[in-house]
Amino acid sequence: MTGTEFPPTSGVVGDLSIGVLMLDTHFRRLPGDIGNGRSWPFPVQFRVVRGADPAAIVHGRPEAFLEPFIAAAHDLIGCGVRGITTSCGFLALLQKELAAALPVPVATSSLLQAPLIEAMLPQGQQVGILTFAAEALTTRHLAAVGVRADTPVEGLPPESLFRRVYGNQGGGSDVEALESEVVAAARRLVERHPDVGAILCECTNLPPHSAAIAAATGRPVFDIIAFIEWFARGLAPRSYR
Repeated sequence: MTGTEFPPTSGVVGDLSIGVLMLDTHFRRLPGDIGNGRSWPFPVQFRVVRGADPAAIVHGRPEAFLEPFIAAAHDLIGCGVRGITTSCGFLALLQKELAAALPVPVATSSLLQAPLIEAMLPQGQQVGILTFAAEALTTRHLAAVGVRADTPVEGLPPESLFRRVYGNQGGGSDVEALESEVVAAARRLVERHPDVGAILCECTNLPPHSAAIAAATGRPVFDIIAFIEWFARGLAPRSYR
């Protein structure tokens, strides 16, 4: 397959297959999480990149896993997927490399949405990022996908249940407890930065709580699920005939 060829499609999003490059994790994925098949209105195929656990990607060097990610993506493309995404927003660092190496469009990270969201906001407002680990989300991650270096960022506390569960360190997926932590972090973001007019969820485990974030903050909330639904619609446009 060359860079200008795509697998056949009927032009219906429901017939489309998106490929998700998954980190090597062992936690329960809630409905709304990128790794739960019930989150999607169209077929999705998953490939786990062994060894690429959250610690290695969030706090390590994801560049070390570039070749395994490329190989897994080619496997998915061979199965007919028309677009590639990933299960971790920190893989923004590999956006340019994966896009250059693969013959189908790639959307590594929810962070890709930031410039578009900011362009839509009223004057005097900016986008704020809610992330898994604020201390690990660097200007390198932001620059890799065209996000302003001074964009407000708020993360989950290192000792939080959210960090333990989704950092692959154990702990039960207590939905109410997780949501309480996420909402508290979102409230801190808008309290510290009142000019934040929209919240962008970096973490692919946050979408189960997007509605609660919006209700608690009164801001629009953008996440990976809505982003990839938009992405998929472009790959297989709806027919109105």
